Formats: sequence, structure tokens, C-alpha cells
Amino acid sequence: AHSINKKVYVPLNIYARDYMYDEVKEQIKMLDRIKADGVIVSDGGVVDCVKELAPNLPIHISTQANTVSYHTSKFWYNNGAKRIILARELSKEEIKEIMKNKPEDLEIEMFIHGAICYGYSGRCHLSDFLAGRCANLGDCAQSCRWAYNVYVEENNNPGNLMPVEHDEKGTYIFSSKDLCLIKEIPEIIDMGVESLKIEGRLKTEYYLASVVNAYRNAIDDYMKNPNEYDYNKYLKELEKTKTRGLTTFYFNDRNNKDFQEYDGKQYNPNFEFGGKVLENQANKTLIEIRNKLSIGDKMEILIPGKIEVEEF
Repeated sequence: AHSINKKVYVPLNIYARDYMYDEVKEQIKMLDRIKADGVIVSDGGVVDCVKELAPNLPIHISTQANTVSYHTSKFWYNNGAKRIILARELSKEEIKEIMKNKPEDLEIEMFIHGAICYGYSGRCHLSDFLAGRCANLGDCAQSCRWAYNVYVEENNNPGNLMPVEHDEKGTYIFSSKDLCLIKEIPEIIDMGVESLKIEGRLKTEYYLASVVNAYRNAIDDYMKNPNEYDYNKYLKELEKTKTRGLTTFYFNDRNNKDFQEYDGKQYNPNFEFGGKVLENQANKTLIEIRNKLSIGDKMEILIPGKIEVEEF
């Protein structure tokens, strides 16, 4: 990654039990040895280990630490944090308050796009309870995305269960829409936030390339000409990826209720990942095909640094 001038921030954001610390310490020493650009931590005990074993390794406080105030930001800063990744549940007014009162050299990072975890700040035990896979150890089964059959018992008739159904496919009572703050990019930049985070766990390279490219262009275009920022062209690109419904979550309104994905869908039937360019020479292009192609299909080429795609 460093050979192509990219930074790597490594999550070590479990809430560690005592028996885990030997392995945690080995991980910290290894990350320091290979010159990681930062470690993302949520547990105070792990923070202490990083400070002791790798004092030059920058500490970023994970969103799982649920930082929702400038008071907590100052606490982590005083304990060695270089950057705070804020809780996803904050509104823009709350973020502005943190930006106004935080230590001047403390960096602030916030989420702008991607899946919203059902658990508060990602601290969920549903997967561990239902599937024996601990989300806090990076093994989430995404149980909140499953369809559930829900029943209520009639008050006057104990034992008689009445089904609660959204449709014939079941009820997606825990599933959230995906966060999308492309329209709010100007306001977010004007806040002075240092870093914007795109959630990409279990996502394809096509999804990540499309989303990162859209936001990178949106940010650069706004910085060049703030008066001509039009979020619609970037939104069209984002909607081409496999995605659920989109929501601004609590950013604009702490009372917003429009973030449930009752259909449980995650697809766009009009666009599919066609293939990946592996090699491009003067008279030959090698493409790895990823989906069925038929005569008459329209193809688009996604080019890094450009939002206008080329069709053929």
C-alpha cells in the first residue's frame, strides 16, 4: 500500500477479555514493525497497550467507542488519541459543537456512506446470540438483515398467536437503509472535519470503487467551485451500485424515522458489475468478466478520478 502512496489504518477495536491480551499485544508489535499508519481502537485497555508497546503508532478511537461529545473527545485526546471516529448517531449540530470545542490538533472523522448497524455504534450481540458469530470480533453474520416471523399473543386468548407480516417474504424489522450524505458534502466540508469514512465491510471491489470515486470527485469538485456543486450526478453513480434504500439517518434531524428498510433488498436490477480491467496496452485490453454479457448490452467504463462514465 505504501508503495502506491496509500495509508493503512488497521482496526483493533475489539473489547478485549483478559485472555485475549497476549494476542492483542503481539498484533500491536507487529503493526508497529510493519509501519501501519494508525490503529483503530475502542477499548481503554488496548489503548494503554498501544501507548506502552508502540508509542509512535497513531491511535484512532473507533466509532464503537461511541464518542458523542467534545468532553469524551478530550478524554481520549488526553489518553493519546490522534483521531476520533464519531458515533454514527450524531446530528450535524452535535458534530459542529464537537468541532468548536475539541482540542485544536485532535482530528475528527465521521461516517458519510454505507450500511448502518442495528446496534448502537456497532455494539451488537445479535449475531453472537443467534449464530455464535461475534460481531465485535469481526465475524458478524448480519442477523439484522434476516427476515423474521413475528407473532403477538392476543390478550383475551392466551396461546393464540397472531402473525405480524410486512409481506409474504417476512418482516425485516431490524434492517436499516444505507447512509448517504452526498447532498450534505458542502456542509460537512465547511464543518472542518478532517476525514470522511465510507463503510465497506463485506462489500465488493466494484461497490467500493464506485462509491469512493463518487465521493472523491464530489469533494474535489466542491473545493474547486463551491457555487456549482450539484449532488445529483454523484447520486446517480451511487444508485448504480447494489444498495438498499438511502437515508441521511440523524444527520439533518435527530427525530428522523425514515431509515428502516422493510423490504430487505440490496440490489439494483438495472446495473451489474460487468468485469474488471486487468491489463490495458496500446492495442489490447484484458478484462476479467464477472457477469453474463449479451449482445446489445450497454457497458460503462468506470475511470478513477472521473464521474462521467464512458459508454459503449
